[in-house]
Amino acid sequence: MQSYDAIVIGAGVIGSSVAYHLARLGAAKVLVLDRLQIGSGTSTQSSGILRTHYSVIENVELAKRSWSVFNDFAGYLGDEEASAGLVKCGYLICAPDGPKLEPLRAALAGQERMGVEVRLIDQAAARELLPIARFDDAALIGYEPEAGFADAYLVATGFARAARRQGVKIMEGVNVERLLMEGGRVVGVETNQGRFHSQTVISTQNIWAGDIEQWTGVPTPVKAERHAVLALEGPEAYSFKMPVFKDLGSPGMLYCRSYGGNQMLVSEGTVGETLAQPDNEQGDISMDYVVEVGGQVAERFPSFGEAGLASSWTGVYDVTPDWNPVLGRLPDVPGLVVGYGFSGHGFKLSPGVGLVLAQEALGLPTEVSLAPYAHERFRSGQLLTGRYGLGAVS
Repeated sequence: MQSYDAIVIGAGVIGSSVAYHLARLGAAKVLVLDRLQIGSGTSTQSSGILRTHYSVIENVELAKRSWSVFNDFAGYLGDEEASAGLVKCGYLICAPDGPKLEPLRAALAGQERMGVEVRLIDQAAARELLPIARFDDAALIGYEPEAGFADAYLVATGFARAARRQGVKIMEGVNVERLLMEGGRVVGVETNQGRFHSQTVISTQNIWAGDIEQWTGVPTPVKAERHAVLALEGPEAYSFKMPVFKDLGSPGMLYCRSYGGNQMLVSEGTVGETLAQPDNEQGDISMDYVVEVGGQVAERFPSFGEAGLASSWTGVYDVTPDWNPVLGRLPDVPGLVVGYGFSGHGFKLSPGVGLVLAQEALGLPTEVSLAPYAHERFRSGQLLTGRYGLGAVS
């Protein structure tokens, strides 16, 4: 049985980041196992939005650290050919009078306290930034200039390539069947290609995190939830210079971004379709849904009332009861570190999460406290539920 300092299950954007940071922090022998290929699971379905805005203040620090990596991805990896595909266009968020107004005000103030550049702007300034939208109902508008969007697949493969340069072994097409246990602690994994030994296993299995409960008996509060993403083509350009936009006033709390030319990428930030079993295959998107979301878009972007559907896809989130991840060691399972339940936030937090999970796995102090993200919060009731309600907006 081959032996390693650490084994990472999953080579998506989180697992690849963990592997890179393990090697960067000094782990000499690291093995990554993925049932498919690097970055080919739910990572490829991400809309790629990057921001530090959260009503759950604990997430802001992870998002800040992650943004600094995205902002200089090649420099961080020491690979001049690496690219995150970053488009730095800023992030605009607004709320009308009503229940979302004070939560937005508090979240913007929280960002400022944590050193994030946030500007409170008026309707005229918002129209200058995003001239294709109307803001006559906006009671509060926040603008975060250091934000935008990037390519999750490029980031996952970039981390993986950098990890391999540091000696990490990545095996694709390998299915982990169970954890190996001795004396009540993890000592490795059994796969369809044999056994691999390690005193430290890090699970970044995303929608397949339910395997952890089967292997350990520890409840895994996560479900797979499918969300639709639409690319609408309208008569006006949504240029790469125009900011990502979050509309807290729309029924679906829509997020929108440029998709090049006259196309807008749009999706809802609310609860999606719960799947009976984890499955990242493409789901059906009904024309009724397209019409309903298109109507919401037209309320904010009047010219897009004439938009057509250019393309669409579905993405699957690994959702916890409070829509925030479980990070750190599992109680009663020594040797196992987990990162799951990102609930639509995984990509934007991936550099920071990869760092702190690697630090936790190696017994080092974590640069961001993992205490709020502990599995135990679901028993204690100290949940991280966002003030905007359930959904990926948090």
